[in-house]
Amino acid sequence: MFYRSFALLCSSLLIASAQTPAPDAPATDIRVETTLVLIPVTVTDPTNRYVLGLDKQNFRVFEDDSEQKIKQFSGEDAPLSVGLVLDTSGSMGDKMDISRRAISEFLKTMNPADEAFLVEFNDRADLKSGFTHDPDQILSKMSSSASNGMTALFDAMYLGVKQMKKASNPRKALVIVSDGGDNNSAFSAKEVLDLVRDADVQIYAIGVFEPLAGFGLSAAELAGPKLLSGIAAQTGGRAFGTSKAQELPDIASRIGIELRNQYVLAYTPTDQKKDGKYRKVEVKLKQPDGLPDLKARWRSGYYAPVQ
Repeated sequence: MFYRSFALLCSSLLIASAQTPAPDAPATDIRVETTLVLIPVTVTDPTNRYVLGLDKQNFRVFEDDSEQKIKQFSGEDAPLSVGLVLDTSGSMGDKMDISRRAISEFLKTMNPADEAFLVEFNDRADLKSGFTHDPDQILSKMSSSASNGMTALFDAMYLGVKQMKKASNPRKALVIVSDGGDNNSAFSAKEVLDLVRDADVQIYAIGVFEPLAGFGLSAAELAGPKLLSGIAAQTGGRAFGTSKAQELPDIASRIGIELRNQYVLAYTPTDQKKDGKYRKVEVKLKQPDGLPDLKARWRSGYYAPVQ
């Protein structure tokens, strides 16, 4: 049975404790020590439809140009741990109701074995709901959210990654709904990029770039699409941008479906040095006969543990 085999895979992971920096002293040197490296892979055809049914032999994995032996392979759905990160800053304005609907649509794609938590952020980031299997608990926490204040997006992402250390499932993702404009975080863009590369978490972002009535987009909001896309790409996730808030629920549903249609590859690195260096990961597909050219997206790398 798949879940049993995946549970055995999870039990082989060795998670080392990490120092958590104080909120007023951001740091990005979190390290996760693991005997296996897990790489979620999304495969699509030329029309962006998900391609399932591939076998282990259709994949090759390289770390810093050195081929690795795939020890575990899964092509079936597996339980997810998801962090939902909702922007409630003043720049979201009239987009709040539709943003809540987007998260509601995402929750509909989740299975009973999945778990999720909720982080909201404006001037500061707050954990509104810890991990739960009950979508109604998250919906209830969101119901009173109001748009006000500045935007601490980077701090919210840090809090989400920190909370993900309590996850019960090996497959982890943050889903961010925001206009992408940070103007009040203790963390910088570079620090957050390093942080998410260092975490075994996929980042999916929905960028809402619709100006408030009578106003244009701020400089921070104009930089939002590129920022969110760059962060998501580091983790094998994706960023979706739209100027039409009414599209948010459909986009959120698509993210949920994508997370349900991924392969998971696991390998033990041949380079066992605990030097804390960044290891680049590349996945190559062996094209199956009779199928059009396929595309793959994956986590681009990770930091090795430190001694």
